This record gives sequence, structure tokens and C-alpha cells, in this order.
Amino acid sequence: MDFVSTPKQYIDAVKDCAAHIGSSVTFRGTIHRVRDMSDFSFVVVRVDRGLIQCTFQGDKIGDIARADIKDAMVVEVTGDVHEEPRAEHGFEVILTGISILAKPAEQLPIPLGKKYMGLSLDVDLPLRPISLRHPRKRAVFRIQAAIAEGFSEYMLSQGFTRIHTPKIVSAGAEGGANIFKLDYFGQQAYLAQSPQFYKQYTAGIFGRVFEVGNVYRAERHNTSRHLNEYIGLDFEMAYIDSMYDVMAMETGMLQYLMDYLPKHVQPELDLLSVKLPEVGKIPSVTFAEAKTIMQEKYDHKSKNRFDLNPDEEVLMCKWAQETHGSEFCFITHFPSAKRPFYAMDDKENPKTALSFDLLFRGLEITTGGQRIHDYEEQIQKLRDRKMDETLFESFTMLHKYGMPPHGGIGIGLERLTMQLLGLQNVRDASMFPRDMTRLVP
Repeated sequence: MDFVSTPKQYIDAVKDCAAHIGSSVTFRGTIHRVRDMSDFSFVVVRVDRGLIQCTFQGDKIGDIARADIKDAMVVEVTGDVHEEPRAEHGFEVILTGISILAKPAEQLPIPLGKKYMGLSLDVDLPLRPISLRHPRKRAVFRIQAAIAEGFSEYMLSQGFTRIHTPKIVSAGAEGGANIFKLDYFGQQAYLAQSPQFYKQYTAGIFGRVFEVGNVYRAERHNTSRHLNEYIGLDFEMAYIDSMYDVMAMETGMLQYLMDYLPKHVQPELDLLSVKLPEVGKIPSVTFAEAKTIMQEKYDHKSKNRFDLNPDEEVLMCKWAQETHGSEFCFITHFPSAKRPFYAMDDKENPKTALSFDLLFRGLEITTGGQRIHDYEEQIQKLRDRKMDETLFESFTMLHKYGMPPHGGIGIGLERLTMQLLGLQNVRDASMFPRDMTRLVP
């Protein structure tokens, strides 16, 4: 009879080698590339957090011939660690033992061993299970994971409770046609456009809630900034005085995040030459003010009365940088007609909503605002928009039985990753993107 106890402690192979210069180490990894010289070979092994340069001296080590070592082999190696300033981490491992754990059945279809693979998206995306092994690709998603972790850590530090909301729902949070339909045991159901309703429910329970989860939008966009499935960083907070409390919370989160990332993924930031933004005070202007600024400062007359076009998002970020030294800019008080039915209207100007976007380096990454908490106000807005209020009875139950003033945001994780890392397409910031044409891998 056997018993299972605690797991082996995780060891970062790069750090372990660096700590054992002058002694022997053993680690496992995958052969990233082999460079044969006359009487030895450089064997670069890819491990969890980087590449380790090894040297295979002579023709054989044990019963393993140097000529048999190929890219993509999975190996366990033992060797002596020596200082080597020319190597990536300042050391190399002189191999004394090697075991082959697995062999590729075919030659790699892409040049993983090169510093830059130079693949177009059309080539890269179908091969993502392989192309993501490349250090630069892998670094993108280590940083993205740290963004989600830093967001979560900040939320927890501010008294938020993590929630997990349904992704199969009976009604869309935002209405309209941009919603995926599905047959749910004979009933009409949908994939969630947003966790919005559930955030509001649970803000009434816990006061402050957050989620990192999938969002689905059936939008027929095929652009560099749109996906049909993405990861949302969402939070909702009750007992607010205004939407500016929500904006301040997001600003604090971003400040925390830009401090968190270098502490956890500095090697990946260095590999991709990432310049993180400074987050101080973020300028905030109303939608109407933004339109005036663009016309007066940049001679740009907008044709869109209800939203900002992509070129206008770029202009407003340019203004924020030039005028206030900020790479971020809040735009508030959007026209109510184009904001969701749960957005609270400004009492001083009911044609505008207490709703905002956050722009970063020329792209909207956040939508947020204050929500309606009064029952009669919410019912009236549904009626004004000719929406069937009976479809939203479980939602308006929230308001009927008392709800504090509240608001929140949703951030697109992939968009934030794209802008932080200077990527050209949001698909580069999605491991396995879902768009209008892609369901695999």
C-alpha cells in the first residue's frame, strides 16, 4: 500500500544554477537549440523561466552521442556550473550527464531557436501550441498572468471579495444583438456579455467584489482591437459617493500594478524591452470637453456624436501626454443613449450618463461608471428604451429591495496587455484567440 504526501518543492532552474556556481546541478527542460562546434556543442535548454546555456563536450556522455542531440528533445541534465559572462545569465553548465525523456516525432514546423521567429498571425495562430513555447511569446503571457494576479492582490487588499459568475445566462447584460445564443435544454440562453448583473447582485451582498473571467461578444468586428471572447478584469463597489470613487479605485489599482510587475516578472519585462507607464494623477475630461479639445487643439471636427472614434482616442491620449505628462486619460459623461440601461444618468444633464472610459496609449481599455440603484428609476429607464422589463425581473429585484449607490468597471485584459507591451494586434495578447473565423486550436 502506498501513501501520497506533500509535493516536491518547486525549483526555478535558472536561479538554482546561479546559486550553485562552482558546484553541480540537475534540472529538466527542453532543448531549445543546438549549435555544433568542432569538438563540442552548445546545447541551450529551455526551462520554465528562461534559457540555460549548456556545453556538451566530446562525442558522448554516457551512452548518449552528441550527434543524437536534437531540438525539441525533453531532457534531464546534470552538470557543473561555471561563470561565463558571455552567456545569457552569466553562467553555463558543463554537462556530465544527460537522459532523454521524450523525443519529437517530426521536425519543428517553426524556428523556435531563433531570437525572433518572424511569423505572421496567419502562420502563428494555427500553431499556437508550439509557437507559445518561444521565450518572447511565453513572456507575453507570464506578464499577462502577473497583471491578473496584481489586479487580484490589490482588490483583496482593498476589502474586495472574489466572485465567480455564470457564463450561461438568460438575458444579456447590455441587450442588443451582440450576444451568442445557445440551446440550454430546450430553453433560449446566451453566453454572458459581461458579469454586470452578478457584480451588482453581489456588491449588495459583500459591498465590494471583483472577478477575473471570460466575456463573450458576438460583434462582427475583424480588427486589431476586437475579440469575440476575452478576459475581463471587473470590480464593483457599493456605498460610493460618485463615479469618481470608482475612477480613484482604478487609478490606485494601476499604480499598484505598475509596482507589482517589476517585482514578479522583471526578466520578462527586460526580454520584451517593456517601458511601464508612470501612473500619477490621471487627467479627466467630459465627453463634450474632449470633442472641444480635439477641435481647438488639433483642428479635428468629430462626426461621431455619441462616442469616440479610434483616431479620437489616439488624439486624446496625445493631449493627455502633451498637457499633463500622462499616458492615461479618463473621458466621462458619455451620451446616455449609447450607454447601457443600468448606467445612471446625470441629474444635472440627463442626456449624459455617469459613465466613463479610460484611454491608455491611444486605446480604450476600460468602461465603467455609477449604476442606477433606485427601483423606479431603473424601471423607467427600461420602459424609456422599450425593453421588456419582465425579462429583467431577477435583475430589478436588486433595486426593489434596497440597494446602496454603487459602481464599477470592466477592463479588457488582452487590450491592457497589448498596450503595455506595445503589441500590434490584440490576438498577440490572447493565447488562443476567438474571433469571427477562429475556433481552433
